[in-house]
Amino acid sequence: MSSEHPPVIVHPPADGGRRVSVHGRFAGLAHGRGDVAELLRGMGFGTEGDTIDLFDSSLVEWRGGGPETWR
Repeated sequence: MSSEHPPVIVHPPADGGRRVSVHGRFAGLAHGRGDVAELLRGMGFGTEGDTIDLFDSSLVEWRGGGPETWR
């Protein structure tokens, strides 16, 4: 098993949302799963209309709670 993190980190809830970083750089603040998907599309992880698997642990690491935790 690799010790490297996935390219996308969704940080614990704070300030009304969750910070999202991609490859160690701040990508934006998400207020729900749809926001995370839009941020990732904007960073080249798909195009409009593509389904992004936010449950894929090789792509996204959820810290401080999973995709259902926003407060």
